[in-house]
Amino acid sequence: MTTSTDTSRISISAHYTGYVWYKNGLSDSRFVTPMGFAANMLFTPANAILKRMAGAHIDTFLLQRHRMLDHLLIQLIEQEGIEQIVEIASGLSPRGFRISEKYPQVNYLETDLPDMAARKALLLNKLDRPVRHGIRSCNILEAQGPDSIQSVLSELDSTKKTVVISEGLVNYFALPIIREVWSRLAKGLKAFPDAYYLTDLYPNLTEHPSYRYVKVAQRMVGLFTRGEWPLHYNNEQEIEAGFLQDGFNKVAVLDPSAFRQQLGLPLDTKESLVRVVQAKA
Repeated sequence: MTTSTDTSRISISAHYTGYVWYKNGLSDSRFVTPMGFAANMLFTPANAILKRMAGAHIDTFLLQRHRMLDHLLIQLIEQEGIEQIVEIASGLSPRGFRISEKYPQVNYLETDLPDMAARKALLLNKLDRPVRHGIRSCNILEAQGPDSIQSVLSELDSTKKTVVISEGLVNYFALPIIREVWSRLAKGLKAFPDAYYLTDLYPNLTEHPSYRYVKVAQRMVGLFTRGEWPLHYNNEQEIEAGFLQDGFNKVAVLDPSAFRQQLGLPLDTKESLVRVVQAKA
């Protein structure tokens, strides 16, 4: 690849989202960091303004995507018999800890950049994680080598049904770059008897009534993470077509707004700005 393999700027937002999960009752206080607390304080005034103008704020969409991904993952475990899960760039997400506690038949592997992976390992050890809940370093932009996705997948049991999940990750990269990642992932997942990829993404919904506020939030996130934060595709049809072209053979693109009552998602006054994708390889 021609792009840099440095994805360290993403870790900054991991501290903020870690605090969001905690303050909404989804995480343990030990997942909170000083940086996460400070970022929450910094964003509180901006979130209040966005809520007043657009009917929702950044935390709204963070909670929508997190609970939607949890819902789909649990469905795959309970209905499809998923036995191993890899979470890419897991950051300070409590998902692996929660799933490992609830489903003893599942092996859960968290991955992140080396510094965050080491930090998460120390945290999980304090929480007495089971042996089947592991963590290792991974850089999604590396096409080969010990920290590549291919290396991670090669260490799994190829006879087990598998899910790879990512959250809050893909919009940090330009679409051509992340599509290379998706193509490698789709190819790697074909080694398993049944395999799925779950992710969220923020499309470029130009017709959405809150689109101008999306651009404001886009600039805020870009400033906070010291880089660009591009929007991917213009609608659900383009998202589905893109994932099919990247090597997945069945794709569902879901709007959290349709699950608001079922999952108790935070209310907003308009349709959600985030989409959740379930792609089967």
